[in-house]
Amino acid sequence: MTHITRRGVLAGAVGAGSFALVGSQWPRLSGADIPGRHDDSLSIAILGTNQDALARQSLVTAFNVHHPDIPVRLQAIQGTDWADFFAKILTMVAAGTPPDVCVVATEGAQLFAERLAEPLDAYVNRDADQVQDYFDDVHPSLIEAFMYKGSLYQMPIDFNAANIYFNTAAMTRAGIEYPRDDWTHDDFLAVARRMKQASPGNFVPFYWTNRLWGGIVPWLYVNDTSFLTEQRSPGGEWLWNRFYPDHAGQLTGGYLWERSNATDPRVEEAFEFVRSLVQEGLGTSPAQGGGGELVGQFSGGSIGMTPAGGFWVQGLSEAGLSPDDYDVGYFPGWRSQRHQFGAAGYAILKTSRRKDEAWEWVKFCTSREGMKLAFPSPNTTPTRRSMCDETLYGELGPKHWKVFYDTLEAHPCAPIPAPPQQAAVETALIKNVLGAVTGTAAALPAALARLDEDLTRALEV
Repeated sequence: MTHITRRGVLAGAVGAGSFALVGSQWPRLSGADIPGRHDDSLSIAILGTNQDALARQSLVTAFNVHHPDIPVRLQAIQGTDWADFFAKILTMVAAGTPPDVCVVATEGAQLFAERLAEPLDAYVNRDADQVQDYFDDVHPSLIEAFMYKGSLYQMPIDFNAANIYFNTAAMTRAGIEYPRDDWTHDDFLAVARRMKQASPGNFVPFYWTNRLWGGIVPWLYVNDTSFLTEQRSPGGEWLWNRFYPDHAGQLTGGYLWERSNATDPRVEEAFEFVRSLVQEGLGTSPAQGGGGELVGQFSGGSIGMTPAGGFWVQGLSEAGLSPDDYDVGYFPGWRSQRHQFGAAGYAILKTSRRKDEAWEWVKFCTSREGMKLAFPSPNTTPTRRSMCDETLYGELGPKHWKVFYDTLEAHPCAPIPAPPQQAAVETALIKNVLGAVTGTAAALPAALARLDEDLTRALEV
């Protein structure tokens, strides 16, 4: 549909924090990026190329069967990652040429909620009967991730949890069985060591990338901590009481990440674990390349394990792997087994003059019909549990493909820590993770103190 998958981001490049979403740092737009000032079509901005927009035309065609009076134009905006895309949207807003609707990932959800997006509360309440089927089919953790200070700003269409992919050949060489669902970080360490001992010299048991999704954060989450403090906003009862009455009282008005937590002893403990993996040669250093190398290395058999979600199934198939060549399981537990996820959905911009038409687009794209058109292949995890089935994953997916959605059901899950200052926050994290996991154990407290200082400055912006 009009989303970019986690596979696309991981295969792309730098972390989302590499572009500041302020002032002169905004990327320049090409003429193709800027929609016509006098076009009366509903403009939907996607991250991608014109070819990507053309490939999604079937969604527009189906929408117009239901709404022939709402012309739609998909606006492809090219960018290296989500931050580049968000920055261009901000530029378009400043130039007076914003789209009406924009696909937004977790990384930008609070930025848009605070500055750019229209809350959906009134629309959801008005059309509650029409959207009931959507909420009945979507896990509440995914909805809560797009709540901000009591209001809902997006209805997510796809997500990916940070699960662990296994190279089955490496497991066979080492005599390793598929791990228990409740395996621990100590079990993970034992598996990595056995893989290393049984494999050739260029083999690395664990590949990870230095960014918010799939980087250090999953290890922090399972150690029951994070690099930012986590609080919940009050509110949201208007939604939970209506659509999730069985969970009422457990869900909130959204996440708040307002202060650094980098000096928490559990943060240091998790960093030390990852640092020891790197020092022992069991895990890659984040200095040794980014996500662009990952599919090739995993499909070539030089990687034993790596964090990934349902987005990777299609990519591994295209790289020549059969479902028997790999498998997927839950991230190992520690003090908890809380999993990280990222998601995406459509945001209606405050500046839109077509908000009612934009809401019709959002409703259609979250309907069963719209989402089946959007996700015909296993290149992400749809937010509708009914779609995560044999039809989507059975042919190309690994044996335990049910893990992709069952992660939400079996474990506590939370979104990427992404406050409105996410770009500056991720820049601070990426810069300091490198030194923290490649230095000595004695130098780790100082590295985390620098991270604390940088995060504190970033959150003051």
